[in-house]
Amino acid sequence: IGDLNVPEIDIDLIDFIQADETEETRYTLPKAVEQDSEQVMYRNAIRMAKAIEITEGKRVDALVSGDFIFGDFIEAFLTTRNARAKEMTISTLSLNQNNIDSLAELMRNNYIGKLNLVLSVYFWGNERHSLIPYAYRELDKDDRFQLAVADIHTKTVHFETEGGKHIVIHGSANLRSSGNIEQFTIEDNKELYDFYDEKFKLILSKYATIRKEIRSRTAWDLINRKTFNE
Repeated sequence: IGDLNVPEIDIDLIDFIQADETEETRYTLPKAVEQDSEQVMYRNAIRMAKAIEITEGKRVDALVSGDFIFGDFIEAFLTTRNARAKEMTISTLSLNQNNIDSLAELMRNNYIGKLNLVLSVYFWGNERHSLIPYAYRELDKDDRFQLAVADIHTKTVHFETEGGKHIVIHGSANLRSSGNIEQFTIEDNKELYDFYDEKFKLILSKYATIRKEIRSRTAWDLINRKTFNE
């Protein structure tokens, strides 16, 4: 794949419907938004995470090779910037044990406050006796984790940092490598973040698999149990 040269398009010049300005029509032009865009190509997730800089209104569109591991990118993006995601929501068709271990390490080291993982029915069906229980065991600590299963094919990550960035990542890449060329976009965009957060909160509320909060017994319970047992 050579250099990615995408021509600038002025959408105000796209006149695909001939109509008087006062004529009512059901068709509208796309919304024009000022966006600082950059196109990159990377083979290594960690090198890309270190190289790019995401500021408000900045978007990076990436083509990545088949051995690019998207889960490594998430870890490197947070750790190289010493950034903390207050709550991170990831939707993916599939992931592997290394991805789970990476997320668990990020949670242990407080790079992620709370983690929501939305997985596909396909993944649940294939991994319900292996990686699903492994994810519960490694990630469900201190009531900071939620796992939902739904008919999804989305590959997204969105989180708000302690520094006020609203990061959204979306594209074709699952957390693990696929052996195929993949694409994704990363941007600091509060409007898009709010959209993703609202929609995935609905999915989580309906398809969450962790329903019951586990509470330690109160001192009064302990006293009563001890008294009646004796």
